[in-house]
Amino acid sequence: HVQLVESGGGLVQAGGSLRLSCTASGDSFGSYVMGWFRQAPGKEREFVTHISGSIGRTYYADSVKGRFTISRDNAKNTAYLQMNSLKPEDTAVYYCAAGKLMLISASTYDYWGQGTQVTVSS
Repeated sequence: HVQLVESGGGLVQAGGSLRLSCTASGDSFGSYVMGWFRQAPGKEREFVTHISGSIGRTYYADSVKGRFTISRDNAKNTAYLQMNSLKPEDTAVYYCAAGKLMLISASTYDYWGQGTQVTVSS
């Protein structure tokens, strides 16, 4: 079993940056694909990015490509999401997730954090 805790959300002006962290408890962190999803009010949860466990292969949604960067430190059981050039439409609750498959569907992830709010003002 894996428990995930996100941190780093907050309020930022458009064009600003935030870095989210997701710290995992439990064993074998390095064996999990780590993903970030987000959910805005009234919208479905959407895929943002994910990173593979060992070699750190990444994939991004088109909406964040070139602005967001996912990374991980397996020694610290932590995944990160660096968000630059933030836009008001990035406002959402951001969730990290852990799974065994490198897929973009939320249903393929086994463990979820509680979420952290990111608000971008215009």
